Amino acid sequence: MKVRQIDTNNSSDVRRFVRFPFELYRENKFWVPTMEAEMKTALDPETHPFYQHSEAAFFLAQSNGKTQGRLAVLDNKRYRRALEKSTTGLFYFFEVVEDIQVAKALFEAGFRWARSRGIDTLIGPKGLAQGDGIGMLVEGFDYLPAMGISYNLDYYPDFMVELGFQKESDLLSGFISADEYQLPQRVHDLARRVRERRGFHVKKFNTKDELRAWIPNVREVYNQAFATVPEFVPITEEEVWVIADRILSIADPKLLKLVFKGDTLVGFLFSYPNISKGLQRARGRLWPLGWWHLMREFKRTKMLDINGIGLLPGHQGVGATAVLYSELEKTVREFGFEYADLVQINETNLKSFSESDHLGATWHKRHRVYKKTF
Repeated sequence: MKVRQIDTNNSSDVRRFVRFPFELYRENKFWVPTMEAEMKTALDPETHPFYQHSEAAFFLAQSNGKTQGRLAVLDNKRYRRALEKSTTGLFYFFEVVEDIQVAKALFEAGFRWARSRGIDTLIGPKGLAQGDGIGMLVEGFDYLPAMGISYNLDYYPDFMVELGFQKESDLLSGFISADEYQLPQRVHDLARRVRERRGFHVKKFNTKDELRAWIPNVREVYNQAFATVPEFVPITEEEVWVIADRILSIADPKLLKLVFKGDTLVGFLFSYPNISKGLQRARGRLWPLGWWHLMREFKRTKMLDINGIGLLPGHQGVGATAVLYSELEKTVREFGFEYADLVQINETNLKSFSESDHLGATWHKRHRVYKKTF
């Protein structure tokens, strides 16, 4: 078995890296592929804005010409600066057959590359940009993932422990049944008073072009809303369009809502129809029939992913949150969704957990971010 760093200019290498999960998860009914074009962009220094400021290396483990595993190691210089002269790098795209020796060989290659850049600690899974899936699934293997959130095989967490990684943080996702989901009337009453007395209102969209015009403003609010989150790295002007294109490719604009106070944008509520089953049928490709499977699932799905709730710091906890949650219930009922997935809230975010108790969420999936100093 041999581990090598691939040449991202070599189409054959890129294809092996991108397509390996299709072999690994062939018999798994819960894994959802990333679109092949999106994966190739992540490996392309000419097109992804990550490479304007940072570097990455991609590794394949192969035996007798057959791929056994893959791994990406990222030297995210903006992330390192945010941590103030940090020697911390990131890992991502980890996939491996059920063989701990293959996993060890992959990470040893990754450690060597990281050391050559002054990195002595890896954290992950974390991707190239905000909005990439975070963490490794450690609980909830019998559920479809939310859109853009990773799914992995159940032996991965044991491998991470054996490799010497430790827990950095956990992110929990909550399941909501529309039949049982009803906010207390006091939340709706508070939302109404806030609208009337403080001038809050919600802007809705009918087309993606309408929403696209607000993307720069949303970036500013997003960066301010999460500025106090540990290890947060603000989204750049270039990165926000990569993220926006990804969101808009799977979004119904009517489900993406912005919160204003007067004429000032102060928050957002982003939710998406879960079209995971369509992505499975598309097998990562739009052509020849992938687009048809996706469009069909848009019309059929009864699952909503809630993955984007934020308010400017000056408006958190003063009633605007009630406006967001009241609007969320309207969304679920108006569009006839039967279930919703409240996606990836950090377990340390007690404020969000307290608020989300109003939603009646059952925490059914846990993703873990791992850390190792080597």
